[in-house]
Amino acid sequence: MPINEFKAISTFAKAVELGSIRQAALAQGVSPQAASQAIAQLEQHLGVRLLHRTTRHLALTEEGQNLLESTQPALAALDRALASARQSKEGIAGPLRIVGPRTSFAEILMPVLDEFCQAHPGIQPDVHLDDGIGNWVQDRVDIGFRIGASPQEGVIGRQLFPIQMIVCAAPAYLAAHGMPHTLEDLATHRCSVYRHPATGKVSAWYLTVDGKVEHRQMSPAFATNDSELELQAVLSGQVIGQLANFSAASHIRAGRLVPVLVAHLSTHIGLHIYYGNRTAQPRRVRAFLDLAIARLLDCPAYVLSGKELASATQGARRALSKGAVARP
Repeated sequence: MPINEFKAISTFAKAVELGSIRQAALAQGVSPQAASQAIAQLEQHLGVRLLHRTTRHLALTEEGQNLLESTQPALAALDRALASARQSKEGIAGPLRIVGPRTSFAEILMPVLDEFCQAHPGIQPDVHLDDGIGNWVQDRVDIGFRIGASPQEGVIGRQLFPIQMIVCAAPAYLAAHGMPHTLEDLATHRCSVYRHPATGKVSAWYLTVDGKVEHRQMSPAFATNDSELELQAVLSGQVIGQLANFSAASHIRAGRLVPVLVAHLSTHIGLHIYYGNRTAQPRRVRAFLDLAIARLLDCPAYVLSGKELASATQGARRALSKGAVARP
């Protein structure tokens, strides 16, 4: 009969520690007969007697003493490793592997991550931002963020907030070029476009027309593969651009940008958070997931209400009609 050497040695060491094969069996959750058989098989396997047994006492033979002394360090190291694995599942400490988009995402993630690390100093973030699509399993991801739906199976996703694609311009641009009132007016305006860093393809503007989202290729006066540079170009008054709410919201609220053609705003995509089966997650992963959802779900810092958008547009129109924004 094949012998499980590790199990047999563990039973032998536990019997010596507790002074009883019966107590060793209870500690390991097996029957006394199974524990006794495991030790007997180990003795037969090694060809030596390890224990002197009586009805009430156990005593080590010289060979048993040598085996115990030789195996105790390894058994203790294994116990420590198992305890560490259990602690990593139950404690809020250790590595936290996060992936997300490179484009404009750092400013969304960092406040949440900072709050989490302040509360749990033992966390070791490992963050990889990339606009490409990685492999969830191979990259050993704990939590993933993505604009749009994940193409991978076997992960759970939840939308955190809709991404509003808003046509925006700086007050200075509107003073110089006027405010577009229809989509056809855009043909006479200086428009910016975003070129995808991975593919080099120019992204269309996504505009809602009669309740449906249309893709419209704009004639670019400015093109870039960097979303921050595009934002700065729009803020400077060089161009009019279509920007995501998480980039534009604070500038619209501060009056540095004006939303135009608000009726054609689209919300065809959203920022999603992705994760594996919650029951198998370490506690640190569950805790970060809960915090990220609490802080980002329909976050008002990034999502503009219809009332806010309308108010910002009307205010700019009044200022332009009164000449409050000087033309260059």
